[in-house]
Amino acid sequence: MDLINGLMGNASEVSIKSVRSEIAPLLIPNEGIEHAFKLVRDMLIFTNKRLIVVNKQGITASKVEYKSIIYRSISKFSTETSGHFDLDGEVKIWISGQAEPSEILTFKKGGDLKDVQRLLAVNVLL
Repeated sequence: MDLINGLMGNASEVSIKSVRSEIAPLLIPNEGIEHAFKLVRDMLIFTNKRLIVVNKQGITASKVEYKSIIYRSISKFSTETSGHFDLDGEVKIWISGQAEPSEILTFKKGGDLKDVQRLLAVNVLL
């Protein structure tokens, strides 16, 4: 079922081992991966220090953008679940001092929005 969800664009949680080799060069000492979510090519990675958004671009996905968002810089966040006519759910993240969301992450219907909301709450509010 995870393969089908991935192919359909639904975010699914992936094992830390499967993303460690790609992300390890980006981590600082004492930083560890806690959770990772994967779409078809993109990823959302929660570490104990920050949120890393991996955006693989182009047909071959050879160009990769890594965005680091430090939890203490997140001023607010929201989740919007999918409805009957709107098939996509969204997670919006605002960085301190910005009026518009800095990051809008789209999840297809059935995505793990509650898990992402909980992880953001734990890391931003604690």
